Amino acid sequence: MVHSDFYATHSYYNTRLVLNVTDFKTVDLIKNAAVQAIIGPQHSREANLIIQVCNKARVPVLSFSATSPSLTSPRNPYFNRIAHNECAQAQAISALVQALEWKEVILIYIQDIYAEEAIPCITRALQEANIHVSYHAVIPHSPDDNHVVQELQKLTTLTTRVFIVHMSPMLGSRLFAFAREIGMMSEGYVWILTAEMTNQLASLNSSISVTMQGVLGASSYFPKAKEFQDFEIRSKIKFEQENPKTIGRELNIFCLWAYDAVTALAMAVEKGRVKEFGFQKASTNSSNTTDFETLGISLSGPKLGESPSKTRFEGLSGDFSLVDGEVNSSIFQIINVIGDGKKEVVFWTPENGLRRNLDSTKRDTNTSTYSTSKTNLALIIWPGDSSSVPEGLDLLANEKILRIGCSNVFKVVMDALSYHVPYEFFPFNPGHYDNFSTGSFYDDLILEVYHGKFDAAVGDITTRAQRSQYVDFTLPFTTNEATFIVPTKQIKNKNEAWIFLKPLTWELWVTSFCFFAFIGLIVWVLEHGLNKETRISPSHHVDTGFWFSISTLVFLRWERIHGNLARFVVMIWVFVVLILTQSYTASFNTLLTVEQIQPAVTDINQLIQSEDVVGYQYSSYSIQFLKQMGFDETKLRAY
Repeated sequence: MVHSDFYATHSYYNTRLVLNVTDFKTVDLIKNAAVQAIIGPQHSREANLIIQVCNKARVPVLSFSATSPSLTSPRNPYFNRIAHNECAQAQAISALVQALEWKEVILIYIQDIYAEEAIPCITRALQEANIHVSYHAVIPHSPDDNHVVQELQKLTTLTTRVFIVHMSPMLGSRLFAFAREIGMMSEGYVWILTAEMTNQLASLNSSISVTMQGVLGASSYFPKAKEFQDFEIRSKIKFEQENPKTIGRELNIFCLWAYDAVTALAMAVEKGRVKEFGFQKASTNSSNTTDFETLGISLSGPKLGESPSKTRFEGLSGDFSLVDGEVNSSIFQIINVIGDGKKEVVFWTPENGLRRNLDSTKRDTNTSTYSTSKTNLALIIWPGDSSSVPEGLDLLANEKILRIGCSNVFKVVMDALSYHVPYEFFPFNPGHYDNFSTGSFYDDLILEVYHGKFDAAVGDITTRAQRSQYVDFTLPFTTNEATFIVPTKQIKNKNEAWIFLKPLTWELWVTSFCFFAFIGLIVWVLEHGLNKETRISPSHHVDTGFWFSISTLVFLRWERIHGNLARFVVMIWVFVVLILTQSYTASFNTLLTVEQIQPAVTDINQLIQSEDVVGYQYSSYSIQFLKQMGFDETKLRAY
């Protein structure tokens, strides 16, 4: 259809594509059919080998459905992906979970190539938003029904009720059929589909959607313009003519990407002005060569390989352009499966996050505000036909009440949670365990947690490497230090008569004296000729200048200053004197008080050598700490 549509509107083109729809091996297509480009493959697992062959032969590959992120690489210059890769949706799913304020999720996926690259991307995006992946439910590639049921039943025993499903539509439809039978499609459960399945919901049988009521999904967005609507009608008519017993279903995004892939290739051939279509034969001297080794090199490959990245047009899937071999569009929408159809919940873009509509996204382009606000979401109908947002946790799933060795801090933490956790406080009585030879009831308490009597213990329990072998510790909420308390001693100063000289060093005293004389001289020079008081005997000049600068210490002067320059110098000098006197006062006060009081012991080694008696807190880790430092055990006293 795209072939006939394109050349109907581009009849003036000098080139024409000849489509060869086949399941032949890639080597045969290149060697025998001499194809100049390949549109495909359909699945990522087939793509690696095909890309290697096409790289050798320099034949461009345009894939509209191989979504593995690793396929796009500088090592694969002839590969172009006309589709979103698996990792593009990770931030959209993370933003949705953030908006609904869930802190834990469970990932359910098939153990195959789809999961090997997508799941790490999704996990990383969730972790960056402080969302914990509490469990990975991994299902074999070709599971039997019993295996799927057993894995689902295991999930019912866990407390987390938010499930992110990443698998193909065929396996996904089986999963939801069993989930409905078990009762996991009822109120309180949350199911989020990745684009792998959501993008093909329109192609699924209507009977399958009955088992998926209330499910959310991330799907690639495309604008439903008039061209799309016209094509959709024509494609349904054509499909029903060729398949009279089957009702035509809605087009999915892969159909539109396939349409745009053919359009891009047709435009690339024309605009790239490719004139040579053929293969240069490979030079081989051996008769025992493989088909791969005898592949020729496409003469049109280099030009044709570059042209798609330079091609721009308005396609059925939206504005078409390639950046680094991938479509330059990462808009996703979150949909809600309701009845026989789906409802749009919110849009997501990399720049703006969640938005109710794309018009607001265009308006907010310059603001660079990334939103994960719940207010942007439309009303969602959840499993069980409920409109209330599930809490995401069912803490009574395993019917277990936490037993806590208690503290008031624990109560405050639990009250701050956005969901309810049942717990009971139990007092702790020291037991008779072999507690690391420390004699500490704190170690006994840790062993109570280790042996399962308590689920947790809260208190002034010091985090130590030895204890970490038995339990996990949270970050401490108080400072954790070992501190010595020792007597003080009074220091007698031998030269108390001259203690007033100690606040300033000898160098500073001399410097200050010199500045007193210097300032007096400067003021006399600036005032000489302006002030008649300076026109006196030379000996009196020295007395007056020195007295002038000294008197600034107490800010008491009766000499008048007439010149502005002298006033400026005096103003700066008075400021310096103020700082000097204040510093002297503070230092002198310290000498008379603080420095007179010193600890009697300043070094641990000194304390060990003196063989003084040392006390420690009873039942704490301090005794072990003191022994390790070398204190005599006979000199240690517990209090």
